[in-house]
Amino acid sequence: MARLRKIKLKRRLKRFILFSVLICILILMGYKAFLYYKYTTTDEYKLIDKGYEKDTVELFFDKLSDQNLEFIYEEDKIDYLKEIVKQEFFIEERFKEYLEFYKENGKKSFEDVVTLVNVGATKDWYEDAIITDISKNELVLVNKFYRLPEDYNPGVIKKFSSTYAYGEVSAEETCYNAFIEMATAAKKDGITLILTSGYRTYASQKAVYDDFKRKKGEDYADEYAARPGHSEHETGLALDIFTYNGLMETFKTTPTYAWLKEHAKEYGFIERYKEGEDYMTGYAPEAWHYRYVGVDVAMKMESMGMTYDEYYAFYIDR
Repeated sequence: MARLRKIKLKRRLKRFILFSVLICILILMGYKAFLYYKYTTTDEYKLIDKGYEKDTVELFFDKLSDQNLEFIYEEDKIDYLKEIVKQEFFIEERFKEYLEFYKENGKKSFEDVVTLVNVGATKDWYEDAIITDISKNELVLVNKFYRLPEDYNPGVIKKFSSTYAYGEVSAEETCYNAFIEMATAAKKDGITLILTSGYRTYASQKAVYDDFKRKKGEDYADEYAARPGHSEHETGLALDIFTYNGLMETFKTTPTYAWLKEHAKEYGFIERYKEGEDYMTGYAPEAWHYRYVGVDVAMKMESMGMTYDEYYAFYIDR
């Protein structure tokens, strides 16, 4: 009898263990099902279910606000979305502008799409131009989309002596002092920097533009001169730098240009309109046109290979 009881007890124990294991398995499966169900309600699942890769989803979460994420949830998968968002100078506030511009200009590179939207060059030149933020001082942006008020006051303007300039050339005081320092350093290296143009009033810039327009038409004038209110020369922070007997056409081949290319940034000056950048700046290359932005900004721009329009959009106007 005792042996029979032991056998029955073992059978009951086995059934209990088997039942307990089964219950645990069912609980675990139920828990996993619950977790999966919960996961299917997450934002990550919504995007992965649309066909986005996990690393792409992580990029979206890192770069985009809830408002723009909501837009993605509601749209079908956008195949090129990752390529736009991952651009180095992607500005989240301009997300939908990038998408719209790419839809209309699908042959452009993603880098160009982001760049052109950032600098505002998706419009016709001078279209919807706004008054610039003059509180930026030497970092004020003046181009074909940002203009100065007619009564703009550039501050203290100082006139260069004939040692540094042909004719009457002047500049805003900070720019003036920086150029004197740069010209002195250049002289020690056997290079003479000569100014042909600097600060212009609104009226004098209008005269320059109108003269170009009268002689060669509006299109030519817009490519080689700025409309009044849109010229950096009106800030007192732009200088046209040449060498003795220098010509515009050959200035880029001179030792003077080579010296400026290497050293101008050390004194806070940038070559404002370089070759290959006219689609961003709206101006033909001007190897002689230098803009004062301060040493820190000039050095950073040089290291990053940016135009000032790009730099302003990404680092200042945000």
